[in-house]
Amino acid sequence: MVSKIENTEFKIITAARKVFLRKGMDGARMQEIADEAGINKSLLHYYFRSKDKLFDRVFSDTFKSVVETINKVFSTSDTLETFLENFIKGYTSVLREKPYIPNFVLHELSRNPQRIVEYINTTNFDKSRIISLIASEPDLNVRPYDPLQLIVDIIALCIFPFVARPIISGFLFEDDVEAYNSFLEERTQHIIDFVKASVFVQK
Repeated sequence: MVSKIENTEFKIITAARKVFLRKGMDGARMQEIADEAGINKSLLHYYFRSKDKLFDRVFSDTFKSVVETINKVFSTSDTLETFLENFIKGYTSVLREKPYIPNFVLHELSRNPQRIVEYINTTNFDKSRIISLIASEPDLNVRPYDPLQLIVDIIALCIFPFVARPIISGFLFEDDVEAYNSFLEERTQHIIDFVKASVFVQK
């Protein structure tokens, strides 16, 4: 059973995320967050003494599922092909569950990119793992490819439909939610096939 404290904290974090998305860190006000959460400002300050501490909590919670997914992919992938499939499936799954992540990160990137770099550095994300996976593949199987470019390519392919949802949904699907969701389901496999075709030499 969820305690009253846990429920209040959840409401605050959910409300803060909405306000930070609308206004950004600088434009958000604690009173606005309290109003969104349906509590008074004094109670908000009891849980989080400053806007910066609240933002840190929202930011870390937002990134947590992404980091956990990526770390799981790295720990369970023993070949480059397995890594590509698991990474794309896992990453798009997180974005579909929490589609606010890309825009939230973009807000902060324009304001304080160093915060994101510092947070990623605390996750112990080992970028050398993808390099070693590529290096372990026979030269005849893989095209010449910069591993870091590969990661950026995959992230861009996965993120864009969520960042550009108003355009894709409104222009391509005339705001048909079901059609847009079907597009996202199909896109995961499309990205996998596209990346494999770019990376592996066709036999």
